[in-house]
Amino acid sequence: MFRQRLSATPRGARLARRLAVGQLNAWRIPYGSDVSEVVALIVAELAANAVTHGRVPGRDFELRLGLMTGSVRVEVTDSRSGPRPPGPMDVRAPSPLAESGRGLLVVDAVADRWEVLDREPPGKTVRAEVDVPGRLPLVRQM
Repeated sequence: MFRQRLSATPRGARLARRLAVGQLNAWRIPYGSDVSEVVALIVAELAANAVTHGRVPGRDFELRLGLMTGSVRVEVTDSRSGPRPPGPMDVRAPSPLAESGRGLLVVDAVADRWEVLDREPPGKTVRAEVDVPGRLPLVRQM
């Protein structure tokens, strides 16, 4: 398990992505591999959302990575309680001219599984999993 608290700033979001791919490389999921690229994209989107929509002044966001049997789990937790983002079944495309609103669509497109969880104290966690080819898959429902 890898866990890091980061400042809820654009710099913190960029650092989250770099730390994630570095940790995957330490777990022998090499830089530039399909899994590394997908996890980097998910971390970038979720960290950007945490900084943009989940920021509470003076509070950090947290990145957690776990190497599970058959997958990599990504969790990004922020401190803002509401409004809760849509879950996998509720994500809708924004209007074609909208300048934002596509981050969770990207996560939905590339993650094998994902969900939004409430946390105590106030806040929320978005969890996503990416299957790792060549590792035994863990059969379960999220």
